[in-house]
Amino acid sequence: MTDVTRRLFMRAAGVSAMAVSHTTASASRAGSKVDAVARVIASGNGAAATQKAWEVMQEGADPLDAVVAGVAIVEDDPRDTSVGYGGLPNERGIVELDAAVMHGPTHRAGGVASLQNIRHPAQVALKVLQRTDHVLLVGAGALEFARAHGFQEENLLTDHARRIWLRWKETLSDRDDWLPDPADTEPPVAEFFRQHSELVAATGALRFRRPTGTIHCSAINANANLSCTTTTSGMAFKIPGRVGDSPIIGAGLYVDNEVGSCGSTGRGEANLQNMSSFAGVELMRNGASPEDAGMEVLRRIAKTTEPRLRNAQGQPDFNISFYLLAKDGRYAGVTMFGDVDFAITDERGTRLEKCRPLFK
Repeated sequence: MTDVTRRLFMRAAGVSAMAVSHTTASASRAGSKVDAVARVIASGNGAAATQKAWEVMQEGADPLDAVVAGVAIVEDDPRDTSVGYGGLPNERGIVELDAAVMHGPTHRAGGVASLQNIRHPAQVALKVLQRTDHVLLVGAGALEFARAHGFQEENLLTDHARRIWLRWKETLSDRDDWLPDPADTEPPVAEFFRQHSELVAATGALRFRRPTGTIHCSAINANANLSCTTTTSGMAFKIPGRVGDSPIIGAGLYVDNEVGSCGSTGRGEANLQNMSSFAGVELMRNGASPEDAGMEVLRRIAKTTEPRLRNAQGQPDFNISFYLLAKDGRYAGVTMFGDVDFAITDERGTRLEKCRPLFK
């Protein structure tokens, strides 16, 4: 490459980088004005995130910058053991984080997976979108990229999460060498296991169900431009290197600015097998309402679930939820089972609403 060619290349690269810096506020204004209702929705642990994203968006920020700012609150919260700092570790006691972002106006995306020692993976995913020609960086490469952009490394394993992980190791089997500490009666740890245990009817014993929490957050502004992000510490005590749906475009989240967005929390493997978020958006493209699209995706997952993951009634033995937002501002939360909340902020304020369950 000659010096002239190199200078031209660098100049073009600089223009390109400027065009996507801060996810292009101009792109957010580029869409034609429609009768959209600006709002932000998220999983049930995201009420504060939706409020923050709404406030940032009202100041003129791009919807993607807004939702990334919103989920940072949850990534910072050590009480949420499914996201960011304080997230539950893999089976070796190491916290590994996944996240992705997608920008409706440009249809660009970025993601990171198996990222260690960085508190805000959604912000790193945004940098992947803005500063690379790639969509997904993983493991050591993702960490090196984060360090190059000034992200500081830290130990993400809080003492609370460590105690939960250690209790899990000590009670996983009565045939290994790990023994629980009889003096360790920390109420938060005991309460965590109580909340995530269920009675097995056949034996009358309690079974611990590994939590699979995450936060998804999506937004639409007054110009009907959409964006979303998903960030997670993944399945608790997973095999090191396991990657779920959250950083995978089309599985854990998806946006088409002409149609709407869809994101998910719950069993990531089911979303990977069904490309669920892409499917939800495509169903809306074909005329389905956000709620009908989400329910159809749940039915598809229920139909294709393998036998070992079904309960006595033949239903999936796991939960999964979807949060859908249409181009015109319509929205819905749906879930496979039970009493599940999702969060929303719009001109009516911040509130929790109920997801519609497939199975009651």
